[in-house]
Formats: sequence, structure tokens, C-alpha cells
Amino acid sequence: MARSKPKNIKYTLKKFSVYFKNHAFTLTLVGFMAAVSAFTGVLGTYLLKPIINNYILPGNIPGLLRALLLMGGMYLLGVLCTLGYSQLMVRVGQRIIRELRDDLFNHVQTLPLRFFDTHTHGDVMSRFTNDIDTIAEALNNSFTVLIQSFVTVAGSFTLLIVLDYRLSLIVIGSFVLMFLFFRYSGKKSHRYFARQQKHMAGVNSFIEEMVDGQKVVKVFNHEEENLANFTTLNEELRKAGTGALTFSGILIPVSVSISYLNYAITACLGAVFAISGSIDLGTLASYLVFVRQTSMPINQFSQQVNMILAALAGAEHIFEVMDEAPETDSGTVSLVKVRHTADGSYEEAELSNQFAWKTPAPGGAHYTPIKGDVRFEEVTFGYTPTHKVLKNISLHAAPGQKIAFVGSTGAGKTTITNLINRFYEIDGGKITYDGIDIRQMQKSSLRQTLSVVLQDTHLFTGTIADNIRYGNLAADDAMVIEAAKLANADSFIRRLPQGYNTFLTSDGGNLSAGQRQLLAIARAAVADPPVLILDEATSSIDTYTEKMVEIGMDHLMQGRTVFVIAHRLSTVRNANAILVLENGEIIERGNHDELVAAKGRYYQLYTGQFELT
Repeated sequence: MARSKPKNIKYTLKKFSVYFKNHAFTLTLVGFMAAVSAFTGVLGTYLLKPIINNYILPGNIPGLLRALLLMGGMYLLGVLCTLGYSQLMVRVGQRIIRELRDDLFNHVQTLPLRFFDTHTHGDVMSRFTNDIDTIAEALNNSFTVLIQSFVTVAGSFTLLIVLDYRLSLIVIGSFVLMFLFFRYSGKKSHRYFARQQKHMAGVNSFIEEMVDGQKVVKVFNHEEENLANFTTLNEELRKAGTGALTFSGILIPVSVSISYLNYAITACLGAVFAISGSIDLGTLASYLVFVRQTSMPINQFSQQVNMILAALAGAEHIFEVMDEAPETDSGTVSLVKVRHTADGSYEEAELSNQFAWKTPAPGGAHYTPIKGDVRFEEVTFGYTPTHKVLKNISLHAAPGQKIAFVGSTGAGKTTITNLINRFYEIDGGKITYDGIDIRQMQKSSLRQTLSVVLQDTHLFTGTIADNIRYGNLAADDAMVIEAAKLANADSFIRRLPQGYNTFLTSDGGNLSAGQRQLLAIARAAVADPPVLILDEATSSIDTYTEKMVEIGMDHLMQGRTVFVIAHRLSTVRNANAILVLENGEIIERGNHDELVAAKGRYYQLYTGQFELT
């Protein structure tokens, strides 16, 4: 039975039909072969009438042999069609699923961060797993079974009426009764399946959290509480599942019982008609076989319709994501490689190592060499229209300067760096990069000039070298090693059994937190960016390692504009400017000595009179 129903079947079918059009010929061939396979079964049953009346009762053995050969050839054709459509459907179904999954993944990568802020990982993952699996199941099974069942039911009913319309009234009455029961059971089971799906999502999310947070669970001895919570969630799922399966489980037994009753009544009444001479024996035999074999296609048809509705509901969930507006990018300023010309201007050159911003202009493109000059001018921003996170922020990071942000959690430090990347668009004011409004820049070009080291590192499945090279896919082994040296990661990497070829899984779970952070810093270093953003980059590193990293970072930061967010004030002492934020506003600015001398909030933080939270 269906777990859920689509809200807009017409719209979903229209969207999904695009994938069917790509394989229209194959699907048409599959449908034709499925129809032929079903029709041979229906026709074979009908042929019982002439075989019995014309050959068996008169004792015409040669004629019987010819009829049996004809019937055998017909059934052989049905078998070949069944084999053909089953193999074709598997292949075309998997191709459609691959295309759908590719389109979904490609679109998810274009979505803005706001989408991921408002959707849990489990919700997004369910589109790639549960919903895709439901569609795959329907394509592999329901499509052909639905055609076969429809042809069998339609053909059988037609021939039942042709054979004897009087007995058909009994059959029609039994199937009306069966349909009414289907409808009642379907409504009940749909409600319970909807609850089951809801509780299943809760159980899956809870398990995902517990697996991800096992260290925290074990540290705080939270196993018993987790078990109690899980037991509650699991019990709710059991109740919903029991209700769903109770109504869906009695569907087939009740329908089979009705079909048996229908067969018994039809057989008895048909025998009376045969004795009275109003129906011949061949017609009765053929009719009873039709009655016996028609109930199963009806059951299958009902089940496949529900399965297709479930698949359409899954497709609707997928198209909801694919209908989400992608990250907009109206920028026209691009990043290009340039070289100096004899007259002192710039021209594009693919083999050059110098980059510049290319601004389209009526008289020809204008090129601005990259320096890393970043300015905020009265910037206002809020994740929601009613709550402003940043209020009239103004700052200037000159090329090569190190700008540090300190302040309480929620003060807006990370938000500032997110705006530089254009992860979010500002509500007011302006942010410029080398004098160009970043809203005029192509996002891919802008982000190519930035490297970010986050507090929560994320390493991908692959070798250490692959993870460092993630920052610059064109980097060769020498560049990877040089970046690791700059981050002081080279020494610990070489001590690993496979060195740079050490394979990482589970987000680098076989490395310490400090080692993972060093790899993240090396990944930023290999990109060789003019602007570097360090968001609590040394929070997971011990004091000794931190000093080693700072030495490497000093080399890395030379000639680069650096934004640093840190709770450890020791990491920002050498910053050219320190900005103290509170409630989305800059309340103090200056270097370390100036702020200490002012004896304001920074002084309180530095002397321990006020703690960062």
C-alpha cells in the first residue's frame, strides 16, 4: 500500500514525463511486449471453448493436436515477450533512475546555503534514498505489471460478457464488493502509513544523531537515556506500522475469499445452465477459468496503482527540491589569467600565473589586478527579515593585512566571513574586493580567490594527498607537499604508514582533531589565495602544535589579506587590526596594544574579567 499520496499528480507526471521522453521508443516497446504477453494469456483461456467443443467432445485428435500446437506457439510468444520486456525494463528503469539522481545531485550543489539551513541532512538524504528507491521499485515492477494487469482484466471482462452475460452479473457484483473493500482498507492504511513514515523519519534522525555523536554519548554515560528515548520512538513506529499492516495485510485474504465465493456461485449456477442446455461445456470451462484467474490481476492492479502513487509522491518530493531556486549569480566580472603588455596594460594569457578581474566595458574589457583589498561599507544583514545580525558594519582590510574578529557567540563574526564568500547576499551597504562590488563578480570567480579554514573540519573519503589537493585540483605532488610543509603537516604525514597515500574514511576518523585541522590548513594553502579566512582554525590544536602552525601560517599569510576569528586571544595579538563585535556591531577596533590601553571590552577579555561564550 502507498505510504503517501502526491499532492499534485498532474504536475508531477508532467515533470517526470521528461525522463520518459528520453526513452520513449524503449518504453513503448516494453509496453507493447507486456500487452502482448498478457493478451496471449487471455486468448489462450478463451481458446478452451473451441478446443473442448470442436475437438475434445467430437474426438477429433488431429484437430486437437493442431489446436494445441497453435496454443503452444501463442504461449511461447508470450514467454518470449515476457523475457524481452523484463530485461528491457530493468535497463531503461536504471537509466531513468541514474538520470534523475544525477539531476538531483547537480541541482542540490547549486542551492544556496539558506536551503541547507532550513533542511536537515536526513531530509535531504531521504530524497536520494527512500524517494529514489520508491521510484526505482515502481519502474522495475509496477510499470509492466500495471499494463499486464490492465490488459488481462479488460480482456477477461470483455470475454466474460461475450461468453455469458448472465453469469457476468455475478462476477461484476463480486468485484464491486471487492472494490468497496479496497477503498475502505486503502483509506485506513493510508492514514497509518503516513504516521509510519513520520515516525520512521524520527527514528532515522535519532539513530543518525546517536551514531554521529557516539563519543559524546559515551563520555556522558547517556546510553540508558538514549535507549529510553529510542524505545519511545520505536514504540510509536510499531503502533503505526501495526495499524498500516493490519489493514493492508487483510487486503489479499479478503479479496481471495471473495473470489473463491464468486467462483463457487458461478460454477454452481453455470452447472445448472449446462444441464439445462443454455450453455455449452466449452463455454462453461473457459468461463470458469476466466473467473478463477481474473481476481489476481485485479489485486495486482490495485496494489500497483498504490505503488505508483507512492512513487509519484517520492518524485514530488524530489521535484520539490529541484524546483528550489538555485543560487543566483548575476555577476559579470570574471577571474582571468593576464600578462603585462609593452604599453603597461593587461591582456589575457592562459599560460600566465598572474590573475586579474575582467570587467566588461563598451570599449573593451577592463582588467584589475588582484590585490586582496576588501572593504565593508555600512553593511547590514539578517538571516531573516525581522532580525538583523549585522548592523552598519564598516571595515577595511588592506592587501597583506591580518584582521581579527573577537566577540561573544552570535556577535556576527562568522557571518562577516560568510558575506565575503557571497554565501548570503547583504541587505544593505556594499562589500568591495579590489574596488569592485562583489555582487558584480561571478561567484565561482570570487570564491576561487578565497580559502577558508573552518572550525569544524571536513575531510573526504580518499588519500591525504587527495584531501589537500581538494583546494586546487591542478596541484601536482610537489605543490601538495609544499602546502603541507607550510601548515607544518608534512612531518606527521610522513610518519603515517602510507604517508601521503594514507586513505581516510569517516571524515578522517583515524586522525586526531589537530591533525585533521592541519590538513584543512594545508588544503587552504595549496589554493594559494590572495584572501584567507580562518574561522577558529586553531581551536582543535594543542598549544605546541598551535605554535608550529602559526609559524607556517606566517609564511602563508605573507602578501595575503587574512581574516581571523578566534576565541584564543593569543592567536590575534599580531593582527594589524582587531575588531570587537557585540550584537552585530563593532564596539571597538585597533591593534592589541591600543585596545589593551583603552581598557574596554577587549581589555576585559584579555585579562579574564569577561569571558567569551
